[in-house]
Amino acid sequence: MSKYINPFTDFGFKRIFGEEFNKDLLIDFLNELLREEEGTITNITYMTPEQLGITASERRAVFDIYCENERGEKFIVEMQKAKQKYFKDRSVYYSSFPIQQQAIRGDEWNFELKAIYTIGILDFVFEEDQSEADKLLYKVKLTDVETQRVFYDKLTYIYLEMPKFRKTESELETRFDQWLYVLKNLPHLEQYPARLRDRVFKKLFEVAEIAAFTPIERVAYEESVKIYRDLKNVMDTAVEESFSKGRLEGLAEGEARLEVEKQKAEAERQRAEAEKQKAEADKREIAQKMAAMGMDKHAIRELTGLESW
Repeated sequence: MSKYINPFTDFGFKRIFGEEFNKDLLIDFLNELLREEEGTITNITYMTPEQLGITASERRAVFDIYCENERGEKFIVEMQKAKQKYFKDRSVYYSSFPIQQQAIRGDEWNFELKAIYTIGILDFVFEEDQSEADKLLYKVKLTDVETQRVFYDKLTYIYLEMPKFRKTESELETRFDQWLYVLKNLPHLEQYPARLRDRVFKKLFEVAEIAAFTPIERVAYEESVKIYRDLKNVMDTAVEESFSKGRLEGLAEGEARLEVEKQKAEAERQRAEAEKQKAEADKREIAQKMAAMGMDKHAIRELTGLESW
C-alpha cells in the first residue's frame, strides 16, 4: 500500500476535491486552471452530484463533483480512469443539466445563462490526440468554423490528458505544473516535495495520507483501489489482446497477400507457357503448308526457326 492515496480512484478523487472541509483545494485547482477566464474564485458551494431529468422517465446523470462559485457559475469536475467510447458525448450530455436548471419558470425569463464548465481529468489519451505528445490541456468552446472565433463563451469543455504530463519535480515552473505533478505522482511519493511546501499542498498531503484514515475509510479506499486496478487490468489486457490480434491479423494478411501474389505469378507463367506452345504450333502449321507447296526443308527451317517439324 502506498503512503498516499491514488487520485484516480473514486475515493481518492473525492477525498481531495469533493469534501466541504477540503474545498479550498478544489478552489485552488480551479483558479489555476481557469484564472484567465474566471479571474479568482473565492468560494464554491457543493451541489448534489445526482441529477434527474425533467421527467421521471428521463435518464439521470451522476457527476463526480458538481459545484458553483459565488457568481452562480457551474463546474462539473469528472475523473475518468479509462477510455470510454462516448466520453465526449457524455460530457455534452452532463452540461445540459446545469443549463436546464437555470431556466426560470414563467414568462419573464430572458434566457440569460451563467457560464458552465465541464472538466475532465483523464487517465488516458484520446485516439485523435496521440500525435500531439506535448499538448495535454484542451479547452473547447462553440466557435465559428470559418473564422475560428468563439461564438458562445459560456459553455466550456476542458480535458486534461494526464499521461502526457512528464515533468519531474525539478522541471516544475508554474503552480499549475505543481498540481499536475501531484495528481500524476501522488501514489508514488514517499513524502511531499520541497517545492510544494505551501499551505494548500501541505493540507493536500495531510488529507491524502493513508495512515491517518479511520478503519472504515481505509476499507473504503482499499475497495476503491481494487476497482481501479481491476479496471486497469481489463483495459491493459484489452490493449495487449488488441495488439496481439492486430499482429496476428497482420501476419495472416501478409501471408494471404503472399499467396495471392504466388497465384498471380503461377497464372502468368501458365499463360506465357500456353502462348509459347501456341506459337510453336502455329510455326509447325506454317512449315507444313510450306512443305506442301514444295519449299526446300532448309529454307523452311530458316524462315520458321524450327529445327525439326
